[in-house]
Amino acid sequence: ITGNMVLEAAASLTGKLMQVPPVYSAVMIGGRRAYDIARSGETAEIKPREIEIKVFEISRLALPEIDFRIVCSKGTYIRSIARDIGISLKSGGHLTALCRTRIGKYRLADAVTPQAFSDSLNC
Repeated sequence: ITGNMVLEAAASLTGKLMQVPPVYSAVMIGGRRAYDIARSGETAEIKPREIEIKVFEISRLALPEIDFRIVCSKGTYIRSIARDIGISLKSGGHLTALCRTRIGKYRLADAVTPQAFSDSLNC
């Protein structure tokens, strides 16, 4: 695996895509959560869903580790992106860390600590 291969894999996972959510996800299948079905030992077909990866930036490449930043549509499973990049590289892929920096209008940069929140209540 080379740096160029990683960049090509990231580029191939950019734009509108169909993504299969993981079996241990909260996706509803026939009125039940996929993770409940999986934990009970049953199997169920999880249909692909359309997602959009607007930005897929490789921020650090120290193979076998890759750090990346993604801007994506809601409903995107980042752990599945790691799986898919591994498949694209004919290798394995998993996350060792995940940090959400934004969800909708809420940004991590605007977050306060629990202590600061408590102090703001004047308790």
